[in-house]
Amino acid sequence: MEYKGKNVLVCGMARSGIAAAELLAKKGAFVTLQDLKTIEQLGDVSDIEKKGITIYAGKNPDDIVLKQHLIILSPGVPCDLPFLLEAQKNNISVWSEVELAYTMTPCPVIAITGTNGKTTTTTLVGEILKSEYQNTVVVGNIGVPYSEKVESLTDDDWVVAEISSFQMETAHTFHPKISAVLNITPDHLNRHKTMETYIAMKERVWKNQTEQDYCILNWEDEFCRDMAKRTIAKVFYFSSQTVLKEGIYLENGNIKICWENMHETLFHVDELKLLGVHNYENIMAACAIAVCAGVPLQKIIKITKEFAGVAHRIEYVETINDVEYYNDSKGTNTDASIKAVLAMKRPILLIAGGYDKGVSFAEWVKLFPGRVKHLVLIGVTAEQIEREAIEAGFTAISKCETFEQAISLCHDKAEKGDCVLLSPACASWGMFDNYEQRGDLFKKLVREYL
Repeated sequence: MEYKGKNVLVCGMARSGIAAAELLAKKGAFVTLQDLKTIEQLGDVSDIEKKGITIYAGKNPDDIVLKQHLIILSPGVPCDLPFLLEAQKNNISVWSEVELAYTMTPCPVIAITGTNGKTTTTTLVGEILKSEYQNTVVVGNIGVPYSEKVESLTDDDWVVAEISSFQMETAHTFHPKISAVLNITPDHLNRHKTMETYIAMKERVWKNQTEQDYCILNWEDEFCRDMAKRTIAKVFYFSSQTVLKEGIYLENGNIKICWENMHETLFHVDELKLLGVHNYENIMAACAIAVCAGVPLQKIIKITKEFAGVAHRIEYVETINDVEYYNDSKGTNTDASIKAVLAMKRPILLIAGGYDKGVSFAEWVKLFPGRVKHLVLIGVTAEQIEREAIEAGFTAISKCETFEQAISLCHDKAEKGDCVLLSPACASWGMFDNYEQRGDLFKKLVREYL
């Protein structure tokens, strides 16, 4: 699309929305950047306005929507708002920020999605690819807007993108060379309403792929395995439980690959710095992606062994009086927190709770007896989690009004040989701006006990 002279509305003034607006302004579009926050709440926007961008603050843009040639949505903006339905009725295109950046991308794209493990896998893939392709960029839901990096790309580069279901709602031509769906468990049902819709959004990551492309899927996830029937891309499976005739798999602690002319053991899990079967799955997916991208095995093995993980995902913080503290603030849904609980090797004092995404906690709380010594709850979901835990026969529960109180309580109750785990199973909204802020505060407060 030619953007010069076009009226483009960008909805959402978080980092990706601002990046999209600035990119479009450079391309000569007449850009309006909208947000429900008022000017007072947004603060100083003069730097944005100096770039020729008009700020529309404090309400939905119902009165200007029909003047637009194109609308770009930030991930946090639902696509069923009345002004967006009106736009679509009048044949005004509505794109995600990822779709916008993709239309300007000259090089191959790797797109990684799934309910959990996206950030760890994306980060590792980025590290591996940078060892072979120097100008690889890592973007998307990982915290770096795609629009912020797209102008630096050439034909010889690679894009590694962490992709959320929100970003795929309004993606249309997005076509990665390599896609990966790591797993599917209930999440974001407050927005997608049904599992069927949620899965359909995940599937969009490979919908435009061809027979020349690759799709990495989790053999042990029934939803992912079922996707192989519908994609025409070359499927590369990974498995933590099954020996595969073709793919990458975990057997007796060894990660092995059988793919084309490769039949060998890559490494034993004891050689890795990450804990837990879920991380072995992330590693296998990353290695499969790197193989499809043409990275030599020796580089894949070297970088993977060196990889220490990402902040806020089962991140070791400190040991105080023989009590280990782990920050899993990125565990924003039950499946992620299940993996964190299973990865711990000590009795757990668990801090959980937060924003209500409309999901059940039943499968998660079933794990508590014999693993969790004490559950400390915060946030809107505290009462629901307490109720479901009691129904599962777990009653060692406290509720705290503040995050600080929860950490203090765990510190006081913990005994030598225990661990304190922040793994909320909920989003951070309401108490925090994001999971990073929550995790950073946890680490700060823990270290005050040193």
